[in-house]
Amino acid sequence: MDITEIVIEGDTPGIAWRLPVLHFSGNKPEAPKIYIQAALHAGELPGTALAHFLCERLRQAETEGAILSDIIVVPHANPIGAAQSHFGEMQGRFDLGSRTNFNRDFPLISLRDRDLLIENLERYPAVDRLKRQLINMALGADLVIDLHCDDESLQYAYIDEAFWPEAADLAAALKMEAVLLSDGESSAFEEAVSFAWKYEVPGEKKVPLPGKLSVTVELRGTRDVYPEMAKRDAEGLWRFLAARGAVRDESVNLSAFTGPAVPLDNIEMIRAPQAGTVLFHRNIGERVAEGDLLATIITAPGMPDGTIDVRAPQAGLIVTRVSDRLVRRRGDLMKIGCDKPSVATRKPGTLED
Repeated sequence: MDITEIVIEGDTPGIAWRLPVLHFSGNKPEAPKIYIQAALHAGELPGTALAHFLCERLRQAETEGAILSDIIVVPHANPIGAAQSHFGEMQGRFDLGSRTNFNRDFPLISLRDRDLLIENLERYPAVDRLKRQLINMALGADLVIDLHCDDESLQYAYIDEAFWPEAADLAAALKMEAVLLSDGESSAFEEAVSFAWKYEVPGEKKVPLPGKLSVTVELRGTRDVYPEMAKRDAEGLWRFLAARGAVRDESVNLSAFTGPAVPLDNIEMIRAPQAGTVLFHRNIGERVAEGDLLATIITAPGMPDGTIDVRAPQAGLIVTRVSDRLVRRRGDLMKIGCDKPSVATRKPGTLED
């Protein structure tokens, strides 16, 4: 394993961040190149724990000559967000300076313009320099895996329809409970990577993209950071790498993915009609029927008629749930994956900011 370090100079005097990058060299030039990163939202640590144990396995494989692909692992992709603290809490999702989500506003370029990403980097603020260097590394790979987590959630992934159903092997290897099929219309990291591949020739969209994959994996919830869980996740990702010919492990035999694969238009975003204290009646992983009681919101504690019931607009699987129990008006409560499209209007792109 070789270790390099990207140094990101701050926008004020005396500040710099260091980003370790771990490299494993493969012995089979035609094997797919791999890029894995974790904690782009700096406080989402299940992926960092997975990367720790995966690298342990990769180092062992390296001594056995079992690494076939060139593999890059960035165990914590956002040192800038990790350094942000507000009233004692890390603020790792949004850059406090620009108020931009760290997983939005990645450059949408053609693959042929990859080298332009890191030309004259000094022209850009630190956050943009970080984003440009991350996506530049990723565009040197064939399989790109961005490890995130949700608030409270099942194990699931956002996978562009351009990679489905080929990517069902990743869902099976990680034993995902659902896949959300994205439309490729945002500037999030994994969709910026797929954009560059789709428009390798500017103006000419190429889909599907066999042999390629750029995906966001949601490793359950933010508090699901445990040693045995991380080891199982690392073993799952190892199985995927073996199945795709990136590492040699003849014992791997993937079963079929049996969970639902749901287009984003079929996701019911359950939001609070008014502010108040949330009493949940249903949990993640449960299937609900149309009209089932999902939550009660106490809008006026102690008052007659001081509650509002929130019910399922249609049948489906509860994929995520918010951990906060005091919500604002229109605050997110749940995501439910359904068989039919939601009647709510959805803009192209991501479900949340």
